[in-house]
Amino acid sequence: MLPSQALLPAVVFALTALQALASDTFTAAVYEHAVILPDPTAEPASPSDALALMNKNMDVLEGAIKEAAQQGAHIIVTPEDGIYGWRFTRESIYPYLEDIPDPVVNWIPCTDPSRFGPAPVQERLSCMARNNSIYVVANIGDKKPCDSSDPNCPRDGRYQYNTDVVFDTQGKLVARYHKYNLFRGETQFNYPKEPEAVTFETPFGKFGIFTCFDILFYEPAVVLVSKMQVDTVLFPTAWMNVLPFLTAIEFHSAWAMGMRVNLLSANTHNTTMAMTGSGLFTPEGPAAYHYDSATEEGHLLLAELSARPRLSPTYPPAINWSLYATSIKKFPGENDTFSGAVRKDIFTFSELRHKDGNYTVCQGDLCCHLFYQMSNKRKDEVYVLGAFDGLHGSVIKYHWQICSLLKCPSTNLSTCGQPVETAQTKFEMFSLSGTFGTSYVFPEVLYSGVQLAPGEFQVLHDGRLKSKHGTSKPLLTATLFGRLYEKDQPHPLRVFL
Repeated sequence: MLPSQALLPAVVFALTALQALASDTFTAAVYEHAVILPDPTAEPASPSDALALMNKNMDVLEGAIKEAAQQGAHIIVTPEDGIYGWRFTRESIYPYLEDIPDPVVNWIPCTDPSRFGPAPVQERLSCMARNNSIYVVANIGDKKPCDSSDPNCPRDGRYQYNTDVVFDTQGKLVARYHKYNLFRGETQFNYPKEPEAVTFETPFGKFGIFTCFDILFYEPAVVLVSKMQVDTVLFPTAWMNVLPFLTAIEFHSAWAMGMRVNLLSANTHNTTMAMTGSGLFTPEGPAAYHYDSATEEGHLLLAELSARPRLSPTYPPAINWSLYATSIKKFPGENDTFSGAVRKDIFTFSELRHKDGNYTVCQGDLCCHLFYQMSNKRKDEVYVLGAFDGLHGSVIKYHWQICSLLKCPSTNLSTCGQPVETAQTKFEMFSLSGTFGTSYVFPEVLYSGVQLAPGEFQVLHDGRLKSKHGTSKPLLTATLFGRLYEKDQPHPLRVFL
């Protein structure tokens, strides 16, 4: 027998063992956390007071992590700002920051806590992961000293970053991500010089990670999915709900469907700031989600997900978002349009005056087509078809193309586009499409009470967003939300002070 032949059974056995370790599914968890906020103070907190506040939040997170692990979760995501909150200046957040090393250092803070200086938060998070044999995803603050040899070094001699960390089942730091797209008001943090496309491999797929406002931009969010081919995105967020198109569960579910990837979204919970809405979202729709604007309670969600959704038999096909809309003529009709504002974006609207019908509304390069039938046409409710093709934002300007079937808050057409949370009208059917100039379109359906519609709509390969069997609940909006990243204006704030 040749030596190579003798080795063959061992090689086959090793490959078989690796395949057994690579699971087809995994159990994911997210925890929506009601963050304990520090008291406003004139001076920055002492390091001991800062750590005490962070430990109070980590006490709650540890309870959720233990419960998730006991229920079989392989990974848990906790929210952005979940350990210290968001009421900070650059100076006042400093006591809460730690130096977070690059994961290439191969470090388990739980067993070697002082290797890189004081790191009590990283030590505790690492021990939570290690003691419960679960991947733990958290959001904390990183500090990096700099000096005059760096022309971009801030005046106070340090960079401060909004940072996601991931610890594996041994407690090892396996990922560190510095948030690239800071939300307005996050002046306590610096922009990283370059976007970081952070990924790591697990027995249950390839993961990527980014934070909150990042989801609205090309880098790093789209890069992770389209170029790095991650299976699942980890998404700590502190998301303020904005109707009609940007509530957390609505947009995050739509993003997962549009990008055809798993998205594990963990939001903070603070109803006075309209922060609620977490979920385990898949290419097919939400596996589990939570929205609660009535209480101040945290909430743990778990669901079993496909580890490699691209290999799943239910993986949705690629969509040509403009195929149907560009193949038909504009629907004839009254088509007397009017303008209305969704926040500061001026939409072109047309009122749906009948129980059923076909409508076309255009703005710029975008024409939106709607075919619909209401269960009943109420006199006290008005719906419109709206189109928007232009730049959104007052400081950071980025290009949207939106087609939306939308309920107005009242019968006064001047209110159309303003937020509304409840409705009475159900639809027997709707079919919405648009002549989008992008392949990045996110399909949203939102029911009365800010509820999703899992399994009740589909996106056809030709770009039509269609109800399957009518709406089981009254409809707030059915929307195709397109992003033309290449038309975004240069970022005015990503500078080094």
